[in-house]
Amino acid sequence: MASADSVRTHSAELKKELGLGDLVLTQILYVVGSHWVGTAAKLGASQIVFWLLALLLFYAPLAAVVIYLNRAMPLEGGLYQWAKLGFNDFIGFLVGWNLWLYIIVFMSSQGMAIATNVAYAFGFDWLGGNKWFILVVTSALVTFLIVVTILGLSVGKWFQNAGGVAQIITFGALILIPFLSLRSGTLREYHPLAIAMPAVSLLSLNVFGKMSMGAFSGFEYVAILAGECKSPARAIGRSVLIASPIIALMFILGTSAILAYVSPDQVDLVGPIPQVLSTAFHRFRWAGLIGPIVILLLVGRQLGACTLAVAGSTRLPMVAGWDHLLPQWFSKLHPKYKTPVNSILFVAAMILITGLISLAGVGQQEAFQILDNASGIFYALAYLVMFALPIANPRAPIWLRAAAASGFVVTLLYSILSIFPIIQVESWLKFGIKIGGVVVCANALGAGLFWLEQKKSLAANERK
Repeated sequence: MASADSVRTHSAELKKELGLGDLVLTQILYVVGSHWVGTAAKLGASQIVFWLLALLLFYAPLAAVVIYLNRAMPLEGGLYQWAKLGFNDFIGFLVGWNLWLYIIVFMSSQGMAIATNVAYAFGFDWLGGNKWFILVVTSALVTFLIVVTILGLSVGKWFQNAGGVAQIITFGALILIPFLSLRSGTLREYHPLAIAMPAVSLLSLNVFGKMSMGAFSGFEYVAILAGECKSPARAIGRSVLIASPIIALMFILGTSAILAYVSPDQVDLVGPIPQVLSTAFHRFRWAGLIGPIVILLLVGRQLGACTLAVAGSTRLPMVAGWDHLLPQWFSKLHPKYKTPVNSILFVAAMILITGLISLAGVGQQEAFQILDNASGIFYALAYLVMFALPIANPRAPIWLRAAAASGFVVTLLYSILSIFPIIQVESWLKFGIKIGGVVVCANALGAGLFWLEQKKSLAANERK
């Protein structure tokens, strides 16, 4: 097992690019996924109750656990390092493996989401579902990500900061437009904070899991880049505290704005914000160009989020290579930019291949749901280990262990219910089998790779 001191030694080679301001914008950029307001809108007027429950039972516990673990272990690799040092190499490897798979599968759906948003922006809604258009957009996205990620965070952070600002502007427009419609008379009534008691059902529990684990997860992700932060032990925790209330308001008011224009059964899960903005702005003669501009800002946010996601996912194989859990090939740094160039090329290839496979044989909405649910389960498996760390630590404060237990239960609920779709599909059974089969086989492959590398290392040591 590699020690924390060894990791710090390797991290010293990396450039320190991220300050507190960068981290706050990065938190908003990464946590506030635009499609989650569409998912929450499926619950109708009861969405606020579920958002508040998600805040209490998952969001606050997550923030507490992330701040605690990051202060104890501010290391490049983040959650992977926490699991490795808190449990053992095998658990750490599987956590890193599932985080890596999460990004690969999540990123493979982003070409589809960007294609949808671009189509809405230029008034060609039908084009967003065209597989050839999605292929072109996905290929261009992967090429862009290779270049930016190799150049490193000195370039990537500007895309991420711009993406965070674009996300705030986009959600600001989404939140403001119902009030403008109300004032102009194009919307008869609007009650953004109206609360209705929810009906408990399989659908509502499924959506609740997505609103908590799905929507509010991500605070720990920037900790993967701790070795590239200027003051990781302090700055990452402060960024969580600053960004948290902003993120909560963006989700709640954003969902209310969606429901002002679209009924729950008509929400576009791939592009709910452009769906609403293109509808709402068309009601204003003076605002014909504003809607497309705001939607393109959303595309800018997606590009920023993609650069962050890929930067993190390429560091995981790099750090595993430091620990001799993967071949050293993944840890090779670019001589000028000090970025893991081999890992970047490998991750980019996997994103492109997965994106192409996902388009085969299913509709756009179902393909997006399969990718979204599978990637969410990979992420949730890593989160279960993260919440288990303070629970298993007798020296952790009682209140923290209780908070971690709440987060663990909500994450487990999300994992179980994610095999069920929240849209109409050809077969619920086939949908569940596809997702469950992918998750089981992927983790079996990860375990096999770990033991194979361990066997090689043992044989090499015996030869010495």
